[in-house]
Amino acid sequence: MRKSIATVSLSGSLGEKLAAAARAGFDGVEIFENDLLASPLAPEEVRDRAADLGLTIDLYQPMRDIEAVPAELFARNLRRAGRKFEVMRRLGTDTLLVCSSVSPHAEDDDALAAAQLHALAERAREAGVRIAYEALAWGRHVSTYDHAWRIVAAAGHPALGICLDSFHILSRGSDPRGIADIPGEKIFFLQLADAPLMAMDVLQWSRHYRCFPGQGGFDVAGLVRQAVRAGYEGPLSLEVFNDVFRQAEAGSTAVDALRSLIALEDAAGIAGLPGPVVPSGVAFAELATPDPGPVGELLGALGFARTGKHTTKPVELWTQGEARVLLNTAAGGRRASTALAAIGLETPDPGGAARRAEALLAPVLPRRRAAGDVPLDAVAAPDGTALFFCATGRGGLPDWTGDFAAVPVRGAARGTGIGRVDHVALTQPWHQYDEAVLFHRTVLGLSPHDSVEIADPYGLFRSRALTGGTGEARPGQARLGEARLVLNLAPVPTEDAGRAQHLAFATDDIVATARLVRERGAALLAIPANYHDDLDARFVFAPGELDTYRELGILYDRDERGGEFRHFYTASTGRIFFEVVQRTGGYQGYGAANAPVRLAAQGAAGH
Repeated sequence: MRKSIATVSLSGSLGEKLAAAARAGFDGVEIFENDLLASPLAPEEVRDRAADLGLTIDLYQPMRDIEAVPAELFARNLRRAGRKFEVMRRLGTDTLLVCSSVSPHAEDDDALAAAQLHALAERAREAGVRIAYEALAWGRHVSTYDHAWRIVAAAGHPALGICLDSFHILSRGSDPRGIADIPGEKIFFLQLADAPLMAMDVLQWSRHYRCFPGQGGFDVAGLVRQAVRAGYEGPLSLEVFNDVFRQAEAGSTAVDALRSLIALEDAAGIAGLPGPVVPSGVAFAELATPDPGPVGELLGALGFARTGKHTTKPVELWTQGEARVLLNTAAGGRRASTALAAIGLETPDPGGAARRAEALLAPVLPRRRAAGDVPLDAVAAPDGTALFFCATGRGGLPDWTGDFAAVPVRGAARGTGIGRVDHVALTQPWHQYDEAVLFHRTVLGLSPHDSVEIADPYGLFRSRALTGGTGEARPGQARLGEARLVLNLAPVPTEDAGRAQHLAFATDDIVATARLVRERGAALLAIPANYHDDLDARFVFAPGELDTYRELGILYDRDERGGEFRHFYTASTGRIFFEVVQRTGGYQGYGAANAPVRLAAQGAAGH
C-alpha cells in the first residue's frame, strides 16, 4: 500500500519536512495546516516542491468545529470551508480532514450534524473536494468511530466519508472489529499512531506521547487488518504528535517512521518481509580504545586471556569460555576513551538476517576487507553501534574467528569462572530511544519487555530489555541460547561522548569469581553498607551469606517465583564498565531494584 506521513510528525520547516519524507522513501504527505501557515512557500510552490520530490499531497488537515452548531455559526463555517477548498486547489489535494467538534456551541444532535455535514460535502463536491470526518477521542458529542460512521451514513453524500485514526480508536478502548462493517469506499483516509499505555488525560496523551506503530502498546496491526478487510485501498498514513520527534533530526525520524510502516504491513499481513532471524546470543563485543592497556588489564583481572590477533587489522581477541571481547585500536584512535563500537550477534542464518535488516531500512555498513578475510554482514543501529551477523564454529557458514591468528597465552590460563556474555546494555541518545526499541524489535526480531523507570541521583533513568532466542533452560540455570540487550535512556540529554555502556558476563559461582577478580587487583564498585543492611531486612539468608556479599560488594535480587540474581560491577574504564552476574531458579530480570544503588555508587566514584 502507499505510505504517507503527516508533516506534523517531523521537525523543521515545511520544506525540510517534505525533503526528509522524500529521502526516506514515502509516497505522500498530509499537510498540517500550521506548517503551511508558517511557511514562506505559496501553496503552488508547496505543490511543485512535493511533485519534484516525488510526493503526492494526500490530505489537508485539520478543519475543526464545523458541525451541529447554530445556523448563523454554520454559515460562517461554510465560508471558512470555501476558503480552505481554494487553498486545497492550489496545493493540488482533494481530501480535507474534518474533526468532530469540541466547540461549546456544538449541540448533541446527530440529525443536525448529519444535515450540516451533507451541506458541507455538497460545497466540497462543487469544489472537487471530499470530506473525511474523524471522531476525536475528546470530541464534545462525537468521540468514537462508530458514532462518526452513523452520522456519515445518515448524511448520505458521496463526497463525505470517514477518517479512521488508530490513536482515537484504541486510546478509548473501542473495538476495531466494527471497522470491517464499514464499506471500504466510505473509508476516505486511515491515520496511524501507536502510544505507550498510560493513565492520563487523553488529549495530553495524544498531543505529547504518540509514537510510530510498534513503539507503543496498541494493536495497530489488528486495526489495519480490519480496515483492509472492509476494502480500504488508500494510503497508510502516520500522524504522530511527539515532543521528542519534534526536536529530533527530521531525516532519521522519517526513516524510522517508514520502517514502522514496513513492519506494520508485515504484521498486518498486507505485504511480506524476509522472516525474522532471531539472534541466539552474543558472539563478541568489540571495544574501540585509544589505549588497550587499562582495559586489557581489567579483562585480565576478570580472567580473560589474549588469544588472538586479527591477521590484517590492529584488533585483539580476548576470550574466556564462550565470552569474547575484541579490542580495536584502529577505531579507538578516533575516540577520546574506550567505548563499545560493535556487537557480534550469534545468528542461525546470517544472510537471512542481513536481508531482513536491509528490507527494514537498516544502514548496511561497508566493511574494509582484505583478501582472505571472512565475509561478514553488518548494519548500524540507531546509536551508531555496528551489529554483525555471525556464525561461530558452525560448519558450512563463514566463521569470523578465522580472521584471528592464535597468539601465545602468557603464563597458565587463569579463568575466573566467566562462561559467556549475559547481556549488553547500551545507553541511547535522548532522541533515539523509541527508534532503538523499534529497530531492535523489527530488524533483529527481539521481544521488548516492559519499560521501567529507575531513580538516578540526577533524575529518572528509563530502561527496556529486549530478548530473543530459544529460551531453553537447564535445571537451576538461566535460559540458554538467548540474546539479551538492554536499552537505557539517561535522565538528562548528553553528548555522545558521555554515554556509558556496559557488558555483563555470566558465571555459575559469583562468590568464587568475585574473590578471584578482587585478588587479581581489579577495582570493583564500592557498594554502601546501607544497601546490605536493607537486604538483611528484606530477605532471609543462610548464615554468613550476607557477610560475604557485603565483603565482596555483591548485589542481590529475588523475583516472585524464587529466582535469584547476584551481581557485581567493576569500576569504569573510559565509557565502559563490566558486570558479572549469576542467575538461578529461572530469574529473567536485570536487578532493576539495585540499579539506583549502582547509579549512585558510580556517581560517587566519578564514573
